[in-house]
Amino acid sequence: MELKGKTAVVTGGASGLGRATVEYFVNNGANAVIFDLNDELGAEMEATHGGKVAYLKTNVASEDEVSASMASAKDKFGTIDIAVNCAGIGTPQKVLDREGNRNPLSYFQKIISVNLIGTYNVLSHAAEAMQSNTPNADRERGVIINTASVAAYEGQIGQAAYSASKGGVVGLTLPVARELARSGIRVMTIAPGFIHTPLFDGLPEAAVESLTQQVVFPKRLGQPAEYAKLAGHIVENAYLNGETIRMDAAARMAPK
Repeated sequence: MELKGKTAVVTGGASGLGRATVEYFVNNGANAVIFDLNDELGAEMEATHGGKVAYLKTNVASEDEVSASMASAKDKFGTIDIAVNCAGIGTPQKVLDREGNRNPLSYFQKIISVNLIGTYNVLSHAAEAMQSNTPNADRERGVIINTASVAAYEGQIGQAAYSASKGGVVGLTLPVARELARSGIRVMTIAPGFIHTPLFDGLPEAAVESLTQQVVFPKRLGQPAEYAKLAGHIVENAYLNGETIRMDAAARMAPK
């Protein structure tokens, strides 16, 4: 599927990986609709890209909000051809605190709600919208790209909730791709490694250096633009389906 002339919904599209994806898609001829909760950055993206980008304040874990925003996106641009799930949270927390007391369940529930349930929520609404699109020569009607993490495979201490949520995203990729094949919709997942998003700006220099040392080659943090470029390639390469691609420069995370 070509990007040019298509419309993409990008969750978390106001910053980080999502913002880079929106910019890449728009620069390659697509329209983009941002589902996010950051009004300031969302409005900035709208202003920067004129009529090519729309921002809709949306909690991805809310079925009603996603349903309403997906309908608004379709009304504005006519079709939904691509959905990229970048929205996510990942503040670390151990199962037991320093005193050996169990941490509250609410933290685990919140991470799962946004990262896993939110991903499923958006992809299911996107699939519903895409199934009526006019197919191309490959009988393709849409592409859905989810975001996992290398933590799905090598979660560190304190990442039990985050790793479980991202492992769930990896796990749903193939069965959903198999199901949606009948509708001409491909489903792929990207599992990034250490990407220099705004999250890294608040870390001590020593912590960033420690993470960088776990990268094999090239020995640096990844860039959001590299994620965006991979997302663009997935859209345009019709033979990619039902798979999770690690984008991590051969990094493997240490226990802590």
